[in-house]
Amino acid sequence: MYDLFPGLPAGTEMVILFFLLLALRVPVAFSLGLSAIYAMWQIGFGLELAGDLIATGITKFSLLAIPFFILAGTLMGSLGIAERMIRFFRVLIGATPGGMGVVGTTVCLFWGAVSGSGPASVAAIGPMIIKGMEEDGYPKAYAAGLVCTGAALSIVIPPSIGLVIYGVIAETSISHLFLAAILPGLFMGVMLLLTLPFAKPQSGRAAALEKLSPMPHADKPYGQRLWLSFKDSFWGLMTPVVILGGIYSGVFTPTEAALVATVYALLVGGLIYRTLTLDGLYNSLSNAAASSATVMLVVAYASLFGWVVTVEDLVGSYSGALLGLSGNEGVILLVIMLILLIAGMFMDAVTVMFICLPIFMPVVRELGWDPVWFGVLVMVNLAIGLITPPVGINLYVAANVTRLPIERVARGAMPFLLVCLIGLAVIGAFPQLSLGLLGPAN
Repeated sequence: MYDLFPGLPAGTEMVILFFLLLALRVPVAFSLGLSAIYAMWQIGFGLELAGDLIATGITKFSLLAIPFFILAGTLMGSLGIAERMIRFFRVLIGATPGGMGVVGTTVCLFWGAVSGSGPASVAAIGPMIIKGMEEDGYPKAYAAGLVCTGAALSIVIPPSIGLVIYGVIAETSISHLFLAAILPGLFMGVMLLLTLPFAKPQSGRAAALEKLSPMPHADKPYGQRLWLSFKDSFWGLMTPVVILGGIYSGVFTPTEAALVATVYALLVGGLIYRTLTLDGLYNSLSNAAASSATVMLVVAYASLFGWVVTVEDLVGSYSGALLGLSGNEGVILLVIMLILLIAGMFMDAVTVMFICLPIFMPVVRELGWDPVWFGVLVMVNLAIGLITPPVGINLYVAANVTRLPIERVARGAMPFLLVCLIGLAVIGAFPQLSLGLLGPAN
């Protein structure tokens, strides 16, 4: 039997081959699958087992939330719900210091409670926010960086696809994860606002405001404009209330909430805003199917990868090595965070979780860390990965939206990357920021 790396265990060979395939620009899902199949062949298991393992890996009820949350976010973008929300927040806070920068941050956080996907959020609301910020005097690259970062927080702010996957892998309550992520998500949003005073001089504010695209009812008093824009966007603003309210009141589970969100979007677009068309529905379904297939293909092949990790006891050996690094829990946590940050630079969040969490969770349990707090910390870390070169996927989506070179978008995101790292440190140092809403039982 041919051995690519003589003398190494099959599990270690699999990990090395996976990174080699990534370096050769093989898609992540196929890198996972090919390296896992090679390891299975080396171990001596029949490849007919691969089909059963893939089927077992993706036939989890909780994973149904992924395609439906993606579809709900896609529908709400295509049906004009995002545009109405931006218009409302622009009337509400557009004239405050920071202007469209504050509006952009607020809408990104609010949209995170609708979409649950960072790249999808950039594509849905990015063009409108970037255009408004540019008209308001912000550099285009900076505006793109803000949207990239705010949209990245979609995997932190519930309902989050990332938290659903973490809950499945770590066998942790998804409802508790959603509740625990609210305050850290808002805190990260506040951290983004801290960069706004350094983005452009405030002296040009009045002139910049005159260049903003005309708003509906611009000739009416502020109170009347606010009321009219609120009425127009009311059903969109109710989306996170319906989703999160239903989950926390026990009316439906987080997985069922994804289906509720999809039906709600269809009802709002079809019966209230009347923006739903057959062509629009077809485009939304095809776009959501493509995005869902990408994620689920990674999940499917990650199940093979995870099986080899278990059979070869990589979890035991690697987690044991991690625990042996230091007797200081802070040092171990720092090493874990660094590993996640580096992995997030090269891989998407789903892949990172499937590879790293089976190794990290035994360490979390051994050290007595709260898995809910650790899950929020992982999500913030992976959100940072979405805006970290060289493979921060949000950067590429924003570059496509703005037609800017990826290097300029990456430079525009640097201030946000810095404040996000500070925010990550604060959330890690103060677990109660995540656990405060869960009550004393947790």
